[in-house]
Amino acid sequence: MLREIGPWGGGFGPDVSLTFLFVVFLAHGASFDGTAANPVASLQDFLALDCSFVGSIVKILAQFLGMEAACAFTKKYWSNEFTDFHMIQNLMAQDCSSSLNTSISQGIFVEAMGSFLFQLIILKLHTYPLMYRVPIVSLSITALTYTAAPVTGAFFNPALASAMTFSCSGNSLLEYMQVYWLAPISGMLLALFVYQGNIPRFFQTNLLYSQKKKYRIFKGKVTSNSAVEERQTKTEKKNSNSGLIN
Repeated sequence: MLREIGPWGGGFGPDVSLTFLFVVFLAHGASFDGTAANPVASLQDFLALDCSFVGSIVKILAQFLGMEAACAFTKKYWSNEFTDFHMIQNLMAQDCSSSLNTSISQGIFVEAMGSFLFQLIILKLHTYPLMYRVPIVSLSITALTYTAAPVTGAFFNPALASAMTFSCSGNSLLEYMQVYWLAPISGMLLALFVYQGNIPRFFQTNLLYSQKKKYRIFKGKVTSNSAVEERQTKTEKKNSNSGLIN
């Protein structure tokens, strides 16, 4: 809302909207660490063998339904027009236009690259302590949003895009699905493949990185059984001779 009507509705520039966005992501990451409202993240967990098929389906359905419910509640709240911003946003929601401000191919590229970078950052930082991971992820999302928002709206989330822009005029349903469903999923697949070298749910062979052997093999001279027995015999003779001398 601040990005769309802030500059002329209240004199709020990009610095205010981006700072607000960063603070929101920071609070969300610190309060709800480990949760996700993005079906792409749930699909990634399934492909990485971190979640079962049934569990993934349940999470994805809950994310889509939750996003639809949140958008319906937000529009209902705007309709009360408590502030001028709400009144303007309510008028805009009644006749919305597409967030896709470029060609379909460029939109697919932007959403795919945004999803790729975002998911790769999540994968790389998932073992970091919370105090480091949350600010880095929040800053990364803010930067990606600032870069891609004027082009596609910077959704990177099929559920959010479905609730926010699929009902708007300007593009067909197939075009929306290509940009806001297919592209983020493709970006996630690429990020998972780059991070792990494979897609565990499909194949286990690492195609990018050589795996070090878990156990080291001792390299030395191979001694035959006869040689070992000969050494034992000599040792026994020496021991017996020393016993006779004593």
